[in-house]
Amino acid sequence: MSLSTQVVYEPLTEEKAIALAVKLQFFKEDAVLFSREIGDGNLNLVFHITDENKKGIIIKQALPYAKVVGESWPLSLNRAKIESDALKRFAQYVPQYVPKVYYADETLAVTVMEDLSHLKIARTGLVQGEAYPLLAKHIGEFLAHVLFYTSDFALDPEEKKELAKQFVNPDLCKITEDLVFTDPFFDHETNDFEEELREDVKALWADSQVKLEAAKLKKKFLTNSDALIHGDLHTGSIFADKDTTKVIDPEFAFYGPLGFDLGQFIANLLLNALSRSEEQQSELFAQVNDTWEIFSETFTALWKKDSLEAFAGVNGYLEYVLKTTWRDAVGFAGCEVIRRTIGLAHVADLDGIEESQKRIEAKRHALRLGKALLLNQQSITPDIVNEIVKVTA
Repeated sequence: MSLSTQVVYEPLTEEKAIALAVKLQFFKEDAVLFSREIGDGNLNLVFHITDENKKGIIIKQALPYAKVVGESWPLSLNRAKIESDALKRFAQYVPQYVPKVYYADETLAVTVMEDLSHLKIARTGLVQGEAYPLLAKHIGEFLAHVLFYTSDFALDPEEKKELAKQFVNPDLCKITEDLVFTDPFFDHETNDFEEELREDVKALWADSQVKLEAAKLKKKFLTNSDALIHGDLHTGSIFADKDTTKVIDPEFAFYGPLGFDLGQFIANLLLNALSRSEEQQSELFAQVNDTWEIFSETFTALWKKDSLEAFAGVNGYLEYVLKTTWRDAVGFAGCEVIRRTIGLAHVADLDGIEESQKRIEAKRHALRLGKALLLNQQSITPDIVNEIVKVTA
């Protein structure tokens, strides 16, 4: 399946997305097709193409700039190839947890993939109070397989280094370096928060210990090329229902620290918990604990089965790897909670709280929680995350 003529990049419209689907022969020649632009993110166009029988595909196209800002923030189109390559790589290990990629075109910066419209974005469902009983299990298994099998523990060193070269992703890494690890900890123009939070934010900016921990974590993000990570694994990057979980949008993928994706996912569960009443929070705390338990159990099983590491059998080494992965995940979660509260990109979990005073209090709580996660990385264990949330309330 390929384009028959030379193509040049241009942003798609709903009509052009239909024309592309027809040219690629995803539908019968006489099919009546419908197109809807459904992208609500900051970086891409996303089209849902369906026929009269509701058969559908998704066409995603990268824009050469950040939608949230405009053409003054240019971005490389190579991120579309990184996304499609990452989805294909993930599918080698856990095909059940990612959408199928049907077609990718580097010039058009287009990826055509499985229609997941029968599922719901997990963040949307969580904000609406829905339960996803298998979400933690599925994400724990997804991360354990992807992180283990793309690391030096399972790959020949040369193969791993070649794979790391394939996923060099400077533009999107720079977004994370700035918006997650730097700007929220300084008085920077990209930050966005309510005036009622100003004194709380100024106190955060003045806290040298918080800044030190953020700096340490930024260094790990910059230098630890442990495994292929998703790079933006929040609840808005997951489709789910009570039985199914699909991880999407890995355009931020690159070789990074083992604990980063775990931290991002856990942080977003905690942000949702902050939007709920105390009696409703236990489900989210259980998800945090279960994610780690499933991850560590699965990673351990894969280590014992397929590790190529010469030191794999040395007593205490696996435990060290898991301990440092969890510790880093706690710290990364702290950065994520803070940036989602006062940085450029917020979350509906907090911003959607209708009563203004409750919303401000939830955000104050988030800042205290983020600080506690950063300052207590060594002592926080999965089973006491709920206590940390309560202590910072």
